[in-house]
Amino acid sequence: MTVAPVPASKATGEPESTALKPEDAARRHQAEDARKDLFRQLPETFSLSHRLKRHGISTLRFLMETEVHTYAFSVAANSILSFFPFIVLMLTIVRRVFHSPEMYNVVLQLVRDYLPSNKDFVIRNLQFLASVKSRGQVLSFVMLLITSTGVFLPLEVALNSIWGFKKNRSYLMNLLVSLGLTFACGCLAMLSIALTARNLRALEGFFGDGFILQGMESIVMKGSALVATIGIYFLIYWLLPYGKVPVRAVLPAAIVTGLLCELAKHIYILVLPWLNFQEVYGPFSVSVTMIFWSFWNGMLLLGGAYLSAAEHSDRVQARRETAGA
Repeated sequence: MTVAPVPASKATGEPESTALKPEDAARRHQAEDARKDLFRQLPETFSLSHRLKRHGISTLRFLMETEVHTYAFSVAANSILSFFPFIVLMLTIVRRVFHSPEMYNVVLQLVRDYLPSNKDFVIRNLQFLASVKSRGQVLSFVMLLITSTGVFLPLEVALNSIWGFKKNRSYLMNLLVSLGLTFACGCLAMLSIALTARNLRALEGFFGDGFILQGMESIVMKGSALVATIGIYFLIYWLLPYGKVPVRAVLPAAIVTGLLCELAKHIYILVLPWLNFQEVYGPFSVSVTMIFWSFWNGMLLLGGAYLSAAEHSDRVQARRETAGA
């Protein structure tokens, strides 16, 4: 027999107990079991295999849609147009404002780590553009403002569609948001560069010269680049959609997408010899290689957004059903 405590008796000051009827106890336990079953279906409790089975196939179907490929190619093209002005401005600011050779070298190393191929060629030309005192830096800034809209405009439309937001921002509002995100990403990258340069100086003082220092520097550089990438993805997932997106829904997606992009880069480097862009495109193979790499990054970015929205939708639906029960 199940008993439940009730308030103390006014006459005796001692607690009383009232027995529940058997049918009341049964109903209570059935209701508790039903709530537990619903909570077992919450996405937080899904195993990795269950999540992949539940949303992995639908995510692949989403990535096969023609609109997704259109968005990804648009993002890829404009990413290449904005990448070079962005790096030129970073090198110029580090060299002429901060006057820090360490930060300058960190920027070059991060670019080297990001590029899948033709690293020396690209870095050599970026250094040349940043060293020439002319209107090039001003034009780089103007081009960055223009091309950033080309990156974030299709991304906003895609993310709004994924999250079910019916309305998109006006062109002017998207321009303002794009400029804000570009500035935020630049500040995040500059902070990462400054912290990395400081950590590298500390490592040099602690380990001196040798292979241990080289290994530790490589770990710090890759870790810094990965954290900055995750931070940029998080800002895009959280701020770019034209609607309220929970931080809890997009932060795991940003982390997973950042890790997948790092893994995808190494896979892309391995398959590049079989793609043989040099034989098909000749001197233009550098641009083609980067466009395809940006395209796969865009696909992973949209896939992570879809997966986070699907998981959030399941979580909300399960809680509604639990509350209704």
